Amino acid sequence: MAEAFRGEFYQKVDGKARVSIPAAFRAILIADDPLAANTQRPRLYMVYGGKTRNFVECYSKLGADRLAEDIESMELGSKERTRAERDLISRSVMVEVDGEGRIVLPPQVREKMGFHGDDLAGGGEAAFAGFTNRFRLYRREVYEAELAEDDDDDVDPLTLVGRHKRTG
Repeated sequence: MAEAFRGEFYQKVDGKARVSIPAAFRAILIADDPLAANTQRPRLYMVYGGKTRNFVECYSKLGADRLAEDIESMELGSKERTRAERDLISRSVMVEVDGEGRIVLPPQVREKMGFHGDDLAGGGEAAFAGFTNRFRLYRREVYEAELAEDDDDDVDPLTLVGRHKRTG
C-alpha cells in the first residue's frame, strides 16, 4: 500500500445508487491496482458480511489480496477460518471505479448500508471513513450516530497506540 486511507468524507448518493469515491481514496486504489495504471479505473473490494456490522469494509486490490492471504494462513477447516471466509470473502463484491471516479453501489451493499427500496429517490449521503489499509462506507446518519456513541469514554486515543503489536 503506497498510502494510508485517512480522513472522513461525505458524498451524495444519487437516485441510481452512484457515489463518487473521494479523490484521496481513489489515488490509493489506483496505486494498489496494477491494472489501473493505464485505465485509471481501479477495482474496489467491498465486504458486506458480518451480522453486527453496520458498515461496508472497502479494500484496494492489494488490500483485498493481503486479507485473503491472512485468511489462507488460518487453520484449514477451523471454525474461525470458515467464518472469516464466509463473512469476508464470500460476502464481498468487486466493483470498478468508472472514469468519473464513481461506483454504483451493488444491491447487497445498499442493503447493508440501510438504503432500502426508494430511499435513494430523494438522495442519500454516504460517509467514507479511513482506517489505514481500508476504509469504511456508512450511511451518513449511522456513522454520525456511531461517532456520538464512541466519543464519550474520556480516553486519549494516543494512549491506545502501541498496546497491541501485530505479529507476523
